[in-house]
Amino acid sequence: METAFTPWASLGGGALIGLAAVLLMALHGRILGATGILGGLLRFNDPSDWALRAAIVAGMAAGPLVWLLVSGGLPVIDLPVPNWAVVLGGLIVGLGVSYGGGCTSGHGVCGIARFSRRSMVATLTFMATAIATVFVIRHVMGGW
Repeated sequence: METAFTPWASLGGGALIGLAAVLLMALHGRILGATGILGGLLRFNDPSDWALRAAIVAGMAAGPLVWLLVSGGLPVIDLPVPNWAVVLGGLIVGLGVSYGGGCTSGHGVCGIARFSRRSMVATLTFMATAIATVFVIRHVMGGW
């Protein structure tokens, strides 16, 4: 099983995420935690807050369309795992977000930038778990 090495695309994507996080904090005083933003769409108690969350989620969803306009084709999504594994992984991440008090973008990008000890521990936990999972799937289970 090979993993695609995409340093320039990864650098560009990381820079855009960092820019978005800085702009959201600078302009709205909000932390860019994607799961918290998405979860807030289910609460309608503050219309201006809901509109900001909806705009952020719409912007995230529009990314492939922007790519289509720029490149002339949709991004290729090639997953090395079955669809059921993606769904199961999403559910597990959702549970982890609720227990961990935030998602990888909130803790890893914004929390560490604010020198939050809680976010540093959470991010180290995410990374250690990801490394262990990849090792088990590739070297113990033999890949998919």
